[in-house]
Amino acid sequence: MKRLRLVLGDQLSLSISSLKDFDRDRDVVLMVEVAAEAKAAPNHVQKLVLIWSAMRHFASQLRQGDIAVDYVRLDDPSNRGDLVGELERAVERIRPDEVVVTRPGAWRVYELLNGAAERLGVPVTIIEDDRFFSSPADFSQWAAPRKQWRMEHFYRGLRIRTGLLMKDGAPVGGVWNLDAQNRKPLAKGLQTPRRQATPPDALTREVMTMVTKRFPNNFGQLDGFGWAVTRSGALEALGRFLDEGLARFGDYQDAMARSDPFLFHSLISPYLNLGLLEPREVCAAAEAAYWRGAAPLNAVEGFIRQILGWREYVRGVYWALMPSYPRTNALSATRPLPGFYWTADTDLNCIRTTVVDIRRNAYAHHIQRLMVTGNFALLAGVAPGEVEAWYLGVFADAFEWVELPNVHGMALFADGGRLASKPYAASGAYIDRMSDYCHGCRFDPKQRSGPEACPFNYLYWDFLMRNRAVLGRNPRLAMPYRSLDAFDAGRRSQITKEAASFLASLDGGAADE
Repeated sequence: MKRLRLVLGDQLSLSISSLKDFDRDRDVVLMVEVAAEAKAAPNHVQKLVLIWSAMRHFASQLRQGDIAVDYVRLDDPSNRGDLVGELERAVERIRPDEVVVTRPGAWRVYELLNGAAERLGVPVTIIEDDRFFSSPADFSQWAAPRKQWRMEHFYRGLRIRTGLLMKDGAPVGGVWNLDAQNRKPLAKGLQTPRRQATPPDALTREVMTMVTKRFPNNFGQLDGFGWAVTRSGALEALGRFLDEGLARFGDYQDAMARSDPFLFHSLISPYLNLGLLEPREVCAAAEAAYWRGAAPLNAVEGFIRQILGWREYVRGVYWALMPSYPRTNALSATRPLPGFYWTADTDLNCIRTTVVDIRRNAYAHHIQRLMVTGNFALLAGVAPGEVEAWYLGVFADAFEWVELPNVHGMALFADGGRLASKPYAASGAYIDRMSDYCHGCRFDPKQRSGPEACPFNYLYWDFLMRNRAVLGRNPRLAMPYRSLDAFDAGRRSQITKEAASFLASLDGGAADE
């Protein structure tokens, strides 16, 4: 039987399930650069270059392994611009008996392929993606008897199943989660690792030229592009992190600094999400660093929890709740996304600095995403769909299965608590404590009201008042609501007035496309 093996842009692993039992005498791999996918979100130019360059390098690696590859470039005049259309053309060229593909990361693509057999005239077989520790069926089985889904409980089960950081059936160190030790602001004078960019090779420069011509108005800048586009480059990045960043990662993973967008973070999430690195090998390497004494437990556990715990959990939530999940809007948020998410034109130094860094790097670490850009959108009541489109487009590691739950559930609480137990809302005091963003900012995080007050302060209390009907009984918000109830009527009125004035000043700018 002759099979056409479709490999998607985030499936760049030699071990991907769709390539298992590959018949070199008959089978052909199909890879397609799809214009429709590029336009599904206002993508950062570095994200487009990273994906397409990594795809082209992977295709070259397959060919070197004597695997037949049918590769359709974006600038091929015959490219129809959509995935099923290109599959249809490939079936006409290759005449396979069957199309085989690993489960796509996005529900929309999964549905497209699930319904493509009739149009293609050959069966389409979708195989489970076994690069993950847990399948959607595993998650559904875990979730079915539970009224509340909590990552911590799911994570513990995976720790037991995998044996990662376990000894004699118990967690190493006697506790499952050391997150309480991982919340330090950056110590003054502490030296952080310098990002070692991967210089673009000839193939990457070719893709950069194409992206510049085809997407001249997209967000972001290409000068300084330094992402690895091959497995060997991704492995080098992992090795540098293990040697230079992991030991301090735990202490400072929540810290933020104006002069350093990377700190001790690994910068490997794009490689994990593209398939250039495997979650199992990454977790095993981090665990080995702990056992040989190269990194403390709080750092290693915190890092492994991000991959084994959170990454697996959000994927499970995504597949369990799609396709209706993005339509939920528990807090009835409808405000347009402010234009400064694209332009950085704001006096809020934390947001300006973060957006400038994203424009340069297609990257921000998880606290910048959650507690700066996400927190502001939550407090301001920005429509979930607009925030989610921004996150999906601007980050190099953003694919819908991981982006949507993180933004919809974690950052915006739009699912009403399905994913997270409380909204991650915070005033300016949190940003001041965890960063140096407030130094030199026009606004003062210590001022509660008035023209110099940090808008995060009055927006935080206005958020609680505005959403009391939904959030008032949340036990994790009992303390702030008690504090709010102690405010006199005059202070509450002033908060409402200042919040309304500030929110009215926001524009509804959108990205250029």
